[in-house]
Amino acid sequence: MTRQKPSLTEPQYFILAALMDGPLHGYGIIKAAEQATDGRLRIAVGTLYGALERMERAGLVVDDHEEIVDGRARRYYRLTGDGTAMLAQEALRMQQAAAVVIGRARDAGVSPA
Repeated sequence: MTRQKPSLTEPQYFILAALMDGPLHGYGIIKAAEQATDGRLRIAVGTLYGALERMERAGLVVDDHEEIVDGRARRYYRLTGDGTAMLAQEALRMQQAAAVVIGRARDAGVSPA
């Protein structure tokens, strides 16, 4: 039996999704995730940097570059090939899981939304 990689947490998923269009700094990632979820997901700074650190160790993101803004270093992160693959795998997993519920709800004559 092939062992599947663990799925991403919701914050990890939206952090990776935020990086799909290119490198972003921490605040940019937080804002992109918040916008993608219509404000439902608000990633705390500590959660963000803890997740980025774990995902960097796992090879899903890398430190892209740093710039100084108002005297403070702003670090940018970017998605790796492995990060892109993991994000796509997780999106497919969620799509398949949702299809099961939507199909059953449709069969029962119930609207899932």
